[in-house]
Amino acid sequence: MLEIYTVSFFGHRKIEHFEKLEDQLIQLIQNLTKKNEFVKFLVGRNGEFDQLVSSTIRKAQKKIGNDRCLHTLVLPYETAEFRNNRQTFLEYYDTVEIFQSKKHLHFKNSILARNFQMVDRSQLIIFYLDHEFGGAFQTYQYARKQKSQIFKLKQ
Repeated sequence: MLEIYTVSFFGHRKIEHFEKLEDQLIQLIQNLTKKNEFVKFLVGRNGEFDQLVSSTIRKAQKKIGNDRCLHTLVLPYETAEFRNNRQTFLEYYDTVEIFQSKKHLHFKNSILARNFQMVDRSQLIIFYLDHEFGGAFQTYQYARKQKSQIFKLKQ
């Protein structure tokens, strides 16, 4: 039976040092795919960090192939952008999941609830944090409270 190692990524909407972060991400993604039988990468789509992670996963997949990992977008709710561009999303990501909350939440609360659920599903959570506020930092605090395995990217 295939053993799946799940990894989630969280970071702030704006990032400064793209090249430095991309180098760290490439190394990390390649190491994870070498070390584990199969890796499921869970990503959002809420800012520059998420876009950098996704493009880096795609670059790694071109080198190592798609048979070692899965690039999964987890949306907090179905957005108009997704509805209007479903095929493009499905061509870019290997899979797209839409978070299903058990209760109706304000859209900002849906993002945080989705983040917490991603943490709960993951064996490793990778963070890029350069300040101590916002959704990424709240998710980091939640992951620490859950005693999750955390890796913080260097700034």
